[in-house]
Amino acid sequence: MVVQGQMVQLSQDIRDEGAPAFQVRDLSFFYGKEQVLKGITLDIPKRKVTAIMGPSGCGKSTFLRVLNRLYEIVPGARATGEVWFDGRNILDPRVDVVGLRRRIGMVFQKPNPFPKSVFDNVAYGPRIHGVRRRELKAIVERALRQAALWDEVKDKLHKSAFDLSGGQQQRLCIARALATSPEVLLMDEPTSALDPAATARIEGLVRTLKEDFTVVIVTHNLQQAARVSDHTAFLLLGELVEYAPTEELFTRPKDPRTEAYLAGRFS
Repeated sequence: MVVQGQMVQLSQDIRDEGAPAFQVRDLSFFYGKEQVLKGITLDIPKRKVTAIMGPSGCGKSTFLRVLNRLYEIVPGARATGEVWFDGRNILDPRVDVVGLRRRIGMVFQKPNPFPKSVFDNVAYGPRIHGVRRRELKAIVERALRQAALWDEVKDKLHKSAFDLSGGQQQRLCIARALATSPEVLLMDEPTSALDPAATARIEGLVRTLKEDFTVVIVTHNLQQAARVSDHTAFLLLGELVEYAPTEELFTRPKDPRTEAYLAGRFS
């Protein structure tokens, strides 16, 4: 169980995985006067999949957006506490947000390809970061391979991204995020708009990506969290209720609120 503002007691196997990707300390978040997150403290391990689950309105997506300061596009939004990444508190206003977002990529709920070709979608990030034209071809191919899409689009690189299926468009958006060589990939309910077959492809991809990237995925789907994640955090009304290795949380929850949620007694 978690008490607001105190450190979550993690199982030994989480603590022993070396330096975490993120160290979140007493994080609270506000939209104007409305408090959305309340004193969250946890460590997110490197090169693992961490799922953030909970009912609608519990603060899952807000938590994700704090990790790369994407919330700053919303007037009146503010975060307090600390979020440590690579030795720096990223909530420090002196942190270069552009550089931060290059290292921490984001994939959204619905596929959102740009109105450009497949190639230009993936090349967009590297181009704005000054990568030379002659290097783009190799970067685009690498990112599409990492997103398990290369074989399906290698002959369609200069066709519109809108010609792809919904599942392909979402993998294209993943490739676009990977093209800048991030260390972390944030995924906000990336399969909620997809059919079961496309969902299965994305879930398989997520399990593969953790070999090279830290992945944090928000999901409302309990079965998906159980299938793809190594560790799971359960949020409720802006508070972190429980955080543990996924198998432990799903089979031996320590908090009765977690047990009730897993049993479907509220959603």
